[in-house]
Amino acid sequence: MTDKNNTPEAQQAEDALKQEELTEPAGSKATAPTRTLWSDAWKRLKRNKLAMLGAIWIIFMVIVAVSAPLWAPSVLGDPTAADSATMTANSRLIPSLEHPFGTDTLGRDVLCRVVYGARVSLAVGVLATAISTAIGLIMGALAAYYGGIWDTIIMRLADVFMAFPYTLFVIAMIAVMGNGIQNVFIAIGILGWPSIARVFRSAILTVKENDYVDAARAMGASDLRIIARHIFPNSVASIVVYATMNIGGAILTESALSYLGMGVVPPDPSWGNLISDGQTYLATQP
Repeated sequence: MTDKNNTPEAQQAEDALKQEELTEPAGSKATAPTRTLWSDAWKRLKRNKLAMLGAIWIIFMVIVAVSAPLWAPSVLGDPTAADSATMTANSRLIPSLEHPFGTDTLGRDVLCRVVYGARVSLAVGVLATAISTAIGLIMGALAAYYGGIWDTIIMRLADVFMAFPYTLFVIAMIAVMGNGIQNVFIAIGILGWPSIARVFRSAILTVKENDYVDAARAMGASDLRIIARHIFPNSVASIVVYATMNIGGAILTESALSYLGMGVVPPDPSWGNLISDGQTYLATQP
């Protein structure tokens, strides 16, 4: 009986296939594309139409606010100065092509003040959240990693901060420190750390029990290295989401303070004091 695989024709076909494999250029074979966490997140984001619409709107707002000094004063006028000679003529004008949002009592373009108010709100939201996140990460890491007396002291301190109404606590601090944009984001940042510390503490308590943390500790790694190289990167995902959501809360708090006259000092524009100024004329000149 003759083996079909050992026939001359089969041997020639096998030799030809080997020759093709040897002469085929490197990298010509199709390989599966490498998938990363960022690519997966982008694919999920693209599937959510409302999320994409929100992202586009936020990017548009940021670009308009950041680029305001390049175009707003020349097109819409100075957002803070009021010309006494033309104040009466330009006071409280209705929306038009020249002034899309109209003008305020002092003849200043409202759209220009809204754009510059966005700069203030974005700055306060980002800076205040950065301060509260930095404090919360440090406090949460100390409480979760060392535990014991550290955990008790830090968590009870967080309970004290959270026992008072947040807005009233911020108002009290502003009353002590004084008005001004710097004091606003300092007060909001200092009082916003307890919630972030609690979230980060919970994440670390889960991560620090993993085997790679025990292995790093057995190899003699310092506590700072273990926290920075092993615990922090694996527990920071929830903090990024939480801190991003806190930016909106910080913006609302700053607007409330400015509305009450305890935030941004006029004539500098802020969304809060713009609402306060417009409230007077809402019934007569909406």
